[in-house]
Amino acid sequence: MIPIPEQFTAAEMWTVAKPFIIFVIAMVIYAIFIFKFYRFVARRDIFHLRKKGKKESGLHPALYVLGWIFLYPFFAFIWFIIMSILLSFLTREQAIQNVLLVSVALITAVRVTAYYHEDLSKDLAKMLPFALLGIVLVDISYFSFSASLDIVKQMPSLWETMIYYLVFLIVIEFVLRIIHGIWYLWTKPRLLPESTKKK
Repeated sequence: MIPIPEQFTAAEMWTVAKPFIIFVIAMVIYAIFIFKFYRFVARRDIFHLRKKGKKESGLHPALYVLGWIFLYPFFAFIWFIIMSILLSFLTREQAIQNVLLVSVALITAVRVTAYYHEDLSKDLAKMLPFALLGIVLVDISYFSFSASLDIVKQMPSLWETMIYYLVFLIVIEFVLRIIHGIWYLWTKPRLLPESTKKK
């Protein structure tokens, strides 16, 4: 509860302003983090392939492939953990198995929709994190930090389940990449301008 000053003094002003400043800073930091997070996780092309004849930033084809093989599983694991922690703060007396299931399902849905339309993927990715912020603004007493912390502490004990979920997510991503690559190669000649086709 914000204290009500009895008189206008510097000490009283700081007493009132301190929780306000802390709250604003925390909201800004959280919002920036979520902004960066959901835009990254919802981006279809996490790694960009360098195009020939163009001065664009990108990766060499070999590094591009290695990025998807080695770096993507790491990113997927980080996304999975972050989403599980956020979800643990939204749940009440929820089993850790359900938290992990919903988290990986949400991440997978975000990745799948990224291949359909990135705007839809972004909306889906930011839904849960900003819902959490909305609950904090309305009723911070909703949260039980001790219960949420207990859920987070249980995650290492289910490492096998987490690995299975992570494998499913990675396999689905690679299948989508292959389908997208085939579709791009099949439709690319049709998308070229008529002048280019005649040459």
